[in-house]
Amino acid sequence: MAQVVAGAAFHFAGTQPRSLQLEADSGRTVTRWVCPDCGTWIWSGSKPDPTTRDALRVRAGTLDDTSWLRPTVHSWTRSAQRWVVLPEEDQRFETQPEDLAWMRAGST
Repeated sequence: MAQVVAGAAFHFAGTQPRSLQLEADSGRTVTRWVCPDCGTWIWSGSKPDPTTRDALRVRAGTLDDTSWLRPTVHSWTRSAQRWVVLPEEDQRFETQPEDLAWMRAGST
């Protein structure tokens, strides 16, 4: 699960991650930031910049405290396991949403 976080609100504490360039199913290049020691994916997107409203997709499992998380938008639901039950009021996308304006606006 990834949590969308405004870049200006994100603070990384730890060993400086390294960037990894991958090709997405769409053919575009995606940047993931990974731990240089173990390769764990920490976030996707640009490097956090407090002067922009760019959003990051932070891997929720890498956060120190996840007690406040409540996912409300779900993408790639077409590949969800049958036993996964999503709340009816949540927004769902079978694949990657084409319009990511809500994410770039700094939605958290």
